[in-house]
Amino acid sequence: MKRILTSVLFVGALFRSITFAGVLAAQTSPKVDPTIAKDQGSRIPFKPDLDLMQAVSRNDKKAVGRLLDADFTWTDSQGRMLTRTQVLEKLPAPALSDESQVSVQERVKSQILIHSAERGNVYVLRVWVKRSAGWRALVYQEVSQLGASPQNDPGTLDCENPCKTVPFQPKTDDEHEVIQAYQQVERAVTAHDSAAWGAHIANEFFAVTSNSNRPLDKRSRMAGLDQQKQAGIAPFPLVSARMFEFGDTMVMTSLQQPDRGKALRVTRIWIKQEGKWLEVLSYQTTIQAAVP
Repeated sequence: MKRILTSVLFVGALFRSITFAGVLAAQTSPKVDPTIAKDQGSRIPFKPDLDLMQAVSRNDKKAVGRLLDADFTWTDSQGRMLTRTQVLEKLPAPALSDESQVSVQERVKSQILIHSAERGNVYVLRVWVKRSAGWRALVYQEVSQLGASPQNDPGTLDCENPCKTVPFQPKTDDEHEVIQAYQQVERAVTAHDSAAWGAHIANEFFAVTSNSNRPLDKRSRMAGLDQQKQAGIAPFPLVSARMFEFGDTMVMTSLQQPDRGKALRVTRIWIKQEGKWLEVLSYQTTIQAAVP
């Protein structure tokens, strides 16, 4: 059973563009970064992101290197993940080679900017973070969705990992709280408890996965959990994870492997609202080849 499946219709790109952008804008520092368009509806692109993709297109490794964070990773639509060093050895070809005619949203806070683009069944996420030396790309991830509805495959329903234990040692209180929220989300999914799941999910939630044929928002995912009460939902045990904290935003990248089927590379964005960490974004890419 693929973890994030549903047959409920997706509300649409306009909904997530307005609501998710709204929650980030409401918490943005009043000091405007000159590299960011003041009016997010003006379609003026984030300059570092534009510079990065132009440098990739002309195979300018030096220019690309200046814009990548030391912890940068590139995950292509096949689930192959490259480190910063590997990317600079041979620049990969982006799934969306030209984003001038695609649907794009940019959501900004004082220390983090999220760029998402989509065309057809291909979705691209780029996460930018503000370092002392300027804006740097931390995550590039592609997701290519199924062309048809996925088939259910319950697998093993025991949820020791990640429901009870995970192979991750938090370094800060916030990381500990995010891991606890993540485990509560996983327990709710395994139990088909849409209310418990929704308690740890932001209203602006948006997710895409290789294992589905459509994106999900909070309402459609909750409806999907309710519809799956008679079918097993197998857990996706956590193999490894990394966390990057920027104020009240946490970037969590992970590798997850089900008991049957292919592993996933996942990027999740968590935001802290009223003292509680909520998942607001999830990109999940199936690894088509064996994990090295």
